[in-house]
Amino acid sequence: MISTRGRYALRVMIDLAENISDSNVPLKDIAERQEISKKYLESIVKKLVEDKLIIGASGKNGGYKLAREPEDYNVLEILLSAEGSLSSVACLADKDYDCPRKDRCQTLPMWTEYNEMIYSFWENKKLSELIKK
Repeated sequence: MISTRGRYALRVMIDLAENISDSNVPLKDIAERQEISKKYLESIVKKLVEDKLIIGASGKNGGYKLAREPEDYNVLEILLSAEGSLSSVACLADKDYDCPRKDRCQTLPMWTEYNEMIYSFWENKKLSELIKK
């Protein structure tokens, strides 16, 4: 399940894509337009900046802007930045997880296939497809 963190990260990215300009977009403006707490958004944009999906600047003309063009982002990278993992089961979410049943698990192939479908779906969705035209 995708949490509010992932959904809000996507909304931030859409907002930035819809408000592209040479200047930075203040976080308070994004928070107002998206009706999301500015404080909550601060933690989300921090991770997006860390992962180089957006560029942040502080000071008088501070704010955020996309690091790339909207068509150069896929939804998967945005969700992974916010969520960390989209895997459906622990043994696939954490590569270091040592499941004692891994070699004889009859459901692991199914979960692996399911994860591949989910990751492929999100990878093939572009941020530019979500922008209001």
